[in-house]
Parts: sequence; structure tokens; C-alpha cells
Amino acid sequence: MPVEHAAIIGAGIGGLTAALALAGRGISSDIFEQAPELAEVGAGLQISPNASRVLAELGVLDRLTSLWLEPQSIRLISGSSLRELAAVPAGSFARYRWGAPYGVLHRKTLQKTLLDAVIANPLCALHLGIRLESDLPQGRRPAAVVIGADGVWSKVRQAISGAPAPQFSGNIAFRFTIAEREAPGFLDRSSVSALLGSSAHMVCYPLKETGGFNMVAITAGNIAPQAWQGKPTQAQQDLLQSRFRRWHPAIAGLLEQHSDITFWPLFEATPGKWQDGNKTVLIGDAAHAMMPFAAQGAAMAIEDAFELAAFLATRPVSEAISLFERHRTPRIAKLRQRGAFNRFAYHASGPIRLGRDIVLSLKPPQSLAADLDWIYGYHPVG
Repeated sequence: MPVEHAAIIGAGIGGLTAALALAGRGISSDIFEQAPELAEVGAGLQISPNASRVLAELGVLDRLTSLWLEPQSIRLISGSSLRELAAVPAGSFARYRWGAPYGVLHRKTLQKTLLDAVIANPLCALHLGIRLESDLPQGRRPAAVVIGADGVWSKVRQAISGAPAPQFSGNIAFRFTIAEREAPGFLDRSSVSALLGSSAHMVCYPLKETGGFNMVAITAGNIAPQAWQGKPTQAQQDLLQSRFRRWHPAIAGLLEQHSDITFWPLFEATPGKWQDGNKTVLIGDAAHAMMPFAAQGAAMAIEDAFELAAFLATRPVSEAISLFERHRTPRIAKLRQRGAFNRFAYHASGPIRLGRDIVLSLKPPQSLAADLDWIYGYHPVG
């Protein structure tokens, strides 16, 4: 018989979305989160139409669209000259072409919106400050399925033989924000800008909630075995400066001026099983943490949650989680390939960079948009 009650481990974007998606199908859940409170993690997020379509189905999109910014375009810019190479239209174009909006917002805005909806739903119960030990925490009733939405360092994976494992990707993100009054002229106030350069790239976009800009610089680098997010060491700051030294002086100067930069080693999940054939299943980063080169990490967790709920609502648990994995893995694999291609293209140097710039400059906006149809135009099962 279909599931009646679920245990969800992790109250991030994937876990909260799963609880709402299950509740929409009459399935109750207990959500267990080890943090004593849900604090801000990360900074900005891009919510593409494939994800906003799901958020609309869950009844939370209207709240988000009153808070976020819908960029007019996604611009690809030379980091050395600041010349625009290409632009994918967004804004009203995204709503028309893909049937749902493209928005940028602070991660805490999305998490709070999902959290408020979970708290208001009688089928959902959130338990904070609960660590997953050898046994599943006690909820309101026995759970027919355990959903691991506990991120790249997932503990739920331990229950699945052959599950993915975290590994350092070889890439590092340096994150910071800029107040509107301090933003240099090359930052577009109405668009997402991706500045491309040798061995690095930088993504910049305005955050309506804060009135500033979200900035993420990504480059290759090494880390200590136990390194995690925090203030960069002097060696890490030197790495950042060296990678952007040959970029346009306005960008190099921007990095030198800011002391509030955060160092984030980027980890990904190796291939592996997402479910145990019985009652335990992984979603989001726990199953397939990937690099941000296609800006789809949060979107994939949202899709996972929605589609898993659809399978669980109509099939016995073991069948549902097996079909879910079989259904989702080809899309995730294709997105990984797209991310790897974007990394190669974004970080190109020498003749390859010149060729990239020529190809991008010759592509009309409609052609660039068509390349994204399979990502943004996706309609999840359910």
C-alpha cells in the first residue's frame, strides 16, 4: 500500500520541500533536524523555472515572487575586458518560454518561506536539535519510509550499502556580498552576470531583500583534509588574488577591498545507490551533490522531493524508491555533464578561450535559450 507517514532527516530546502510535497498527497511526516534552530547557511540562490514550477505547485511561489528579483537576463562577460559575450533573456521571456519564472533571492528567504508553510501544515511536524544516532528518532507515529535530506555529509547514507560518498571536487568558492552603494558600475542591477576567465569565474547578481549583490568567485585549489567553510587563511587569500590578478583591474580591486570573504571548499557526491530497496532513500545533496556550474543544486533537491512524493503516494515503498532512483539518475547524470562542460568553457584560457568568445558572440539569444530547454522546461512527475 502507499505510504501514510514518513521520517525526513534534514530540514534544509530538500527536506522541507519533501514534507510539503508529501502533505499535498495526504502523507504526514516528522522532520528531524540536528541544528537547534534553522539559521542562515550560504548566500544567494538562483531558482530556475524547473524549480519555481514545483514551488508553485506547493503553494509557496506567490510569497517568494513578492520578495525576490526576476533578472532580465543571464549575461556571460569577459573577465579581462568586461565585454558582454552573450546573454540569455529571462524576466518575462522565461515565464513565456518555460512557463514559470526565474528568480534570484537569499537562501534564507526560500528556507523561511518553506519553513512557514511546513509549520502551518498539520501533516508536518518539525523537530529541532535531534541528532541521528544508530536508531531513528521517535516521531508522532512509525515511519514507513526514511528520507535522507541531510546534505553532502549525510548520515542516512550509512544505512544504504554502496551509497555515494563525499569527495572534494578540486574547486573552491569564495563568497561575499556588496552593498548597493559600494557596487561598481560593471555590476548590472537587473541581471545575473557570470564573468569568465582563465581558471576561474565569478557569478554576481542583486538581492532584492538585502539591497546588495551576491558575489561568488570559483576557482581550482587544494584544501587541508578537514577544511570547511570559514574565513580564508592568508594562503587562501593569496590564491584568490593570484587567480584574478590578470582580470580587469576593477575586479581585482574589488576582491582586494573586501575583508568579509568566506572560503567554501566545494564537495560533491560520488556515484552510488540512493536507496536500500526497503525503506530508506536519499534526495538532494545526500544523493548527488554536484558542482554549481549549472546553478541547479537547489533545483535538483526541489525536483527530487516533489517526484519522490509522487512515487510514494501511488506505490509500495520499496517499489516507489526504486522507481524514483531509476527515474532521476539519468537527469542528474546529464546535469553533471553539463556542469563539467560549463566549467571547461568558463575557465578556458588561450586559444580555447578565444574560440569560446567567438562562438558565444555569434549565438543569438533564442539559440542560447534553446540549449536550456531540457533543464528549465522540465515538468516533474506528479
